[in-house]
Amino acid sequence: MTHPRRTLLKLTTLAAAVSLSLSALATDITGAGATFPYAVYTKWAEVYQTATRNRVNYQGIGSSGGVKQIKARTVDFGGTDAPLSGTDLDAAGLAQFPTVMGAVTIVINVPGIESGKLKLDGPTLAEIFRGAVRKWNDPAIVSLNPGLNLPDMAITVGFRSDGSGTTFVFSNYLARQSASFKSEVGAGNTVNWPANGVGGKGNPGVAANVQKIAGAIGYVDLADAMKNKMRFVALKNKAGHYIVPTQDAVEAAAAGANFKVKGMAPDLLDQAHKDAWPITSATYVLAYEKGADPAKQKAVVDFFTWALNNGQKMAEELGFVPLPASVVRMVEAEMKTIK
Repeated sequence: MTHPRRTLLKLTTLAAAVSLSLSALATDITGAGATFPYAVYTKWAEVYQTATRNRVNYQGIGSSGGVKQIKARTVDFGGTDAPLSGTDLDAAGLAQFPTVMGAVTIVINVPGIESGKLKLDGPTLAEIFRGAVRKWNDPAIVSLNPGLNLPDMAITVGFRSDGSGTTFVFSNYLARQSASFKSEVGAGNTVNWPANGVGGKGNPGVAANVQKIAGAIGYVDLADAMKNKMRFVALKNKAGHYIVPTQDAVEAAAAGANFKVKGMAPDLLDQAHKDAWPITSATYVLAYEKGADPAKQKAVVDFFTWALNNGQKMAEELGFVPLPASVVRMVEAEMKTIK
């Protein structure tokens, strides 16, 4: 008869061996880049680890940082809201694909003004963010908001202090609205914001500054704005309708978009759909077409394949908009180029 203690010891040893074996099979990967998708990537990683024992560590350091790190080959994948051109992708030997869509939202902290009540159009928004309109009761704003009690209060512009894909998307939108904005401030990951502004690191940094400074206006992603219960601006879209940022408005902007371009990065700004949010974008993953570690390359593909097929509801709950099913299939085909 086997002694109970010996049986217990054998079972404990077997369990430990199984655990070690599973750990050996697990592959950890690291990514860095855009803060825009940070909330959804970390949520996906948490659930994915529970399901597969594989760990994914993503650092939200800004799109510029993500591009630099993937090109320096210090991470397994990069995140960017400012997609690379086909020429840049080919030169760096990278594949690029979208993961979720979202909205760059305009948030305010103006006493007495409720969320969605303040209306702005693109040209006026550009004047505010280039520092030409500096008071909330400026005639340019008053004319768009008859009957709204606008205070005689200075405007503080909240912006990103780090290289940012959110800034890339927002500044490119404003540059289309105003030649003066384009020439004075510019369009890109970093631009020349006006002197009446305050910088914050990441979308959370901008959100925090807007929340604590009375009279502030800033730009953050929809997920951060929702999480922080911030007050939105209603923005006039190309069809002439004043729209507040919602997941439906992002879907409307993406309707009919052509993702069959190199890098899968269609232009989603200022779309003509009557319900479209004007500052819509996707966020992108950068991965090596040919990586040094086959296990890590496979792990990157496995994680995002799992996320695109199992993480859509999680993305929606966090304020993001999932890719259409047809685009998911295109992304899966694109990931086959990752060797």
